[in-house]
Formats: sequence, structure tokens, C-alpha cells
Amino acid sequence: MAILTDRITVNPKQCGGRPCIRGMRIRVTDVLDLLAADLTAEQILAEHPDLESEDIRACLRFASERLNHPVLAA
Repeated sequence: MAILTDRITVNPKQCGGRPCIRGMRIRVTDVLDLLAADLTAEQILAEHPDLESEDIRACLRFASERLNHPVLAA
């Protein structure tokens, strides 16, 4: 199993610095939006042949880790 940082990359010069998958121009939010639209992992992989199933799991892990941090009071 690849570690998250191998799958999710952030480059300020790519996609506005938003997290992407393995340096491609497929954003984590793109994959999450497709999952939220009720596409299966198999459908997503068929639409985006450059993706791997581990990329989809990495997107979910990334989102989970981001949401798991407490929000600081302003």
C-alpha cells in the first residue's frame, strides 16, 4: 500500500495549488465529487484510465485526515 504523500501531491503551479493525484491534473475534489454523484470506483476508473484504485482510496484517506483535525476558534 502506497503512503498518502506518494499519491496526493500539491504543487502551487498546478490546479491553483489544490491537492491532485500523483502530479496529474486530476484533483482530489474531482474524485470526491464523482463518488458523491454516486459513481462507483469502477466507473471512475473507466472514465479516468490514468487513475488506479489506490488513488481513489488515497483521496478518501486524504479527505478523512483533513476533516479529522479540530477547527481552531477564530
